[in-house]
Amino acid sequence: APLHSYLKICAAGLKTFPVTPDYSNVVLPEKPKLKFLNKVPNLKQAKKEKKKLRDIQGPAMTSNTFTCGQYAIVAMGGGYLHWGHIEMIRLTINRKIDPHTTFARWRISAPYKPITRKGLGQRMGGGKGAIDHYVTPVRSGRLIVELGGKVELGEIEHVLIQVAKKLPFPAKVMSRESLEEMHRKQKEMEENNQNPWTFKQIAQGNMMGIRKVLSPFDLRNHGRFAGKFHFPGRV
Repeated sequence: APLHSYLKICAAGLKTFPVTPDYSNVVLPEKPKLKFLNKVPNLKQAKKEKKKLRDIQGPAMTSNTFTCGQYAIVAMGGGYLHWGHIEMIRLTINRKIDPHTTFARWRISAPYKPITRKGLGQRMGGGKGAIDHYVTPVRSGRLIVELGGKVELGEIEHVLIQVAKKLPFPAKVMSRESLEEMHRKQKEMEENNQNPWTFKQIAQGNMMGIRKVLSPFDLRNHGRFAGKFHFPGRV
């Protein structure tokens, strides 16, 4: 009897720990840190451009899926990244990750779109202003930076959240599984929609002559985007 009670006390203190992830198939690249991106593109002659707001409107068609990493910062709206934002991302991540276990990769290009500006105190007219700086346009759903290696999300999530809060558009930290889950929920929401009057049916049927006030952008995205803003709950 005393031995039996002693065994019970010993068993009560045992804990069950989760199985350690297997990183045997993870291969770290030769240069694991984020590389420096140029502030100005290397062009023979710089040309001015129009605003072209379509560069930040609608969903991203490129760089919207994972390639080699496991975690990423995903843009949830459109906007422009300045060189200062890119340097903030590079310095914050490179200083706080362990290059022996973690690597990071850019999913955006260096600033290439020129933004013009006139000096203070100038009168109206006189043509378009001179090029002031360059930016990188980003659409909703695009991956900004991708991380991977022999690391779990809990170890680097605080670093990615710190970076995402400083971006000029809403951004979210996601893993491969969470991104697939978000796409699956959106698809399931569209398939199980109980409302027969969806934006797509109303627009295609031209109910109440709504096509007069809709743009090709609205017809293409079925009302899920308003300029650079994304409405995830709309079907």
